[in-house]
Formats: sequence, C-alpha cells, structure tokens
Amino acid sequence: MRLVLLGAPGSGKGTQAKQLDTEFDWPQISTGDLLRSAVAAGTELGKKAKATMEAGNLVSDELVLGLIEERIAKPDAKDGFILDGYPRNRAQAEDLDRVLRRLNIKLDAAVLMDVNFDILMKRLTGRRTCSTTGALLNIYFSPKADLDACIEGGGELIQRADDNEDTIRNRLEVYQSQTAPLIDFYRDQGLLKTVVAEGAIDSVYAALKTAIGAQ
Repeated sequence: MRLVLLGAPGSGKGTQAKQLDTEFDWPQISTGDLLRSAVAAGTELGKKAKATMEAGNLVSDELVLGLIEERIAKPDAKDGFILDGYPRNRAQAEDLDRVLRRLNIKLDAAVLMDVNFDILMKRLTGRRTCSTTGALLNIYFSPKADLDACIEGGGELIQRADDNEDTIRNRLEVYQSQTAPLIDFYRDQGLLKTVVAEGAIDSVYAALKTAIGAQ
C-alpha cells in the first residue's frame, strides 16, 4: 500500500503512520527523518543538505525529492510506504507524481486526517512535558490524575516556546493556504480518502485501516 497522509499540524499523521509501519511494515517516510539520516550517513545528498543547512538556507525541493526518490526505491519499500507530511504544496505533489511515474509506481490513496480547527488548537497549544518524568501531556485532553501526578511529584508542566497560540495559528494558516489545496489535487485523481481524526488514537487507526482497505 503506497500512501500519502495529508492533514494539518496536530492531526495525528505521524502517530498513525507509525502504527501502519509497525503492523504492515510499510516504512514511514518523513522529510525531516530523511534529512537527518542522509546527513548522518554522509551520503552525496546528505552532504549537500548539510552544507545548505549550515549556511542557514532552506533545503531545496529538488534535494528533498531526490532523498524521497532514493528512499522509496529501497527494497523495504517495495510492498508499500507512507509519505508523512510530504508533499506540502501542489508543486511538490506534481514533482512527486513525475518521480513515481519514472519509477513505475502508483499511489494507492491520499488520506486526509480531518480534524476540527478548535480541536487542533487545543491539541497543539495544550501540549506539555512533565519536567520530572518527561511524560507528554495535554492540559485539555490528558486525564486530570496524570496532570496532578506530575505536579504532586514535584514536577512542572512545561510548554514548548513554539506551542504558543500565535505561532500555532500561523502554522495552521500556512497549512490552509499551501497544503489544503492538495485535497482537491488528490480528489481530482480519485485518490482521496477522508478519516475523521478526532477520537481516541486506536479508534482513528481503525477508521484509517477501513478507509484504505487494510484489515
């Protein structure tokens, strides 16, 4: 199964991709992981990416696409893969289509992890880390007992600097303007599946497997 996972920050793409990877051995492919691995391995593309990042510049779409092409051509991706967070805009989607055609590979589905805007805001702005245990919590969704346990154990609930409301709102607006148009792009290709991703992780995962016919 060859999938693209679409969805705003906080929609659970990474979490669900990991579950599919674990159950079906379809590698989860994220551009951040690819870049870090390539740099660490010192590959030709990795060296170019490292030089670009050290110069304070953004890695080009062409270089990222090259990393993705290398990754999906590996033997462990022969039976499927999950593109998590890529493509991010129509130009990247069109570039990806060209690479897949060259490799004689077809996508099976593009899955939209659909979450209400207000829930996304709470998921992202409510994230906290317990300073003593490192537990990842959410002030809106975690059980009160878990939040209290951190405080009563002498810990603090720490919020990441970039999880403030203004930053999160900007990230969601960027998604809406740049990435959301991919919904129509893949719908026009007959590839779009939509999963309401607002429930418990296991419930969303069950709905995702149903949507792609993986049981």
